Amino acid sequence: MIKTDKFKTSSVPEVDFSTAREMRPYLREPEQMYVGAPGKHGYLRLGFELDAEGKSILRDLDRRVPLIAQQELYFDEEMPQMPCLYILSSGGPNVDGDRYQQDITVRKNAFAWISTGAATKLAEMRYNYSGMIQNIVLEEGAYLEFMPEPIYPCRHTRFISDTRICVDKTATLFYSEIYMGGRKYYKDGELFEYDILSVCSHGERPDGEPLFREKFVIDPNVIPVRQLGIMGDFDVFANVIVMTPKEHADRIYEATGVFMDSEKKLACGITHLPNDAGLLFKVLGMEPGPVKKLVRDFCSRVRLEVKGHPVPPEFPWR
Repeated sequence: MIKTDKFKTSSVPEVDFSTAREMRPYLREPEQMYVGAPGKHGYLRLGFELDAEGKSILRDLDRRVPLIAQQELYFDEEMPQMPCLYILSSGGPNVDGDRYQQDITVRKNAFAWISTGAATKLAEMRYNYSGMIQNIVLEEGAYLEFMPEPIYPCRHTRFISDTRICVDKTATLFYSEIYMGGRKYYKDGELFEYDILSVCSHGERPDGEPLFREKFVIDPNVIPVRQLGIMGDFDVFANVIVMTPKEHADRIYEATGVFMDSEKKLACGITHLPNDAGLLFKVLGMEPGPVKKLVRDFCSRVRLEVKGHPVPPEFPWR
């Protein structure tokens, strides 16, 4: 693997989670291993670009434990020229005081698919919190599908994330997050017993023009989530951001149906992002399988519009 400085994310403002108001009650130093100790401060840098023959490849890889990136594979039958990569962690679940950062760059006209090898578990925390910073950059004509497996927050989890998305006007990003209510079938159930989830995503253009900012802070101890307008009777929530040129976004929007199925206990909705940035798609459900399928079907609609190819059926073991 060739490492090049050109893939290093530059001019990115530092993110200090300790200044977030919602995290102030959770700043105590863990008694086991301090914040940022070796093995608790994971870093991953991925850089995709076209090679001399026009093939999209993983040109740059840099990582720090416990984050691991598997070698890219080319198993997508609809787009066999697209590198597919899984992000893994050797450290098990996210624990007290963990800090992670992922920098992903897709160069001009390159394309890639990224997921995680398994669901992400957020373990019970007593003193501090777990934090994740992500910087995603797409240059002219770039295309990226980022579809990680669901996130499971356990009892007394504290988690905060900040995802900065910098996308050229001609590029397309499909970015999804799926949050479980907790370990639903653990002992007597563990739904919405975490302390706090704070999730922020914000988009901009390469010249720094701000496009949108979405942040949701879920604190079940302060505002119960089992009410109309929040989660209601649903247990699973998926949030999908699609940044793509306006002409693509308009056609995807018109082709996407919204519904609330009380029998299957599934619901989905779609809206436009401001400043012609793209679309925001949301799904509610009871189990991860049907929610993942709706997200994947929506991704297929996006890929058909942008690349002219559908997303193939999911592997049976996923």
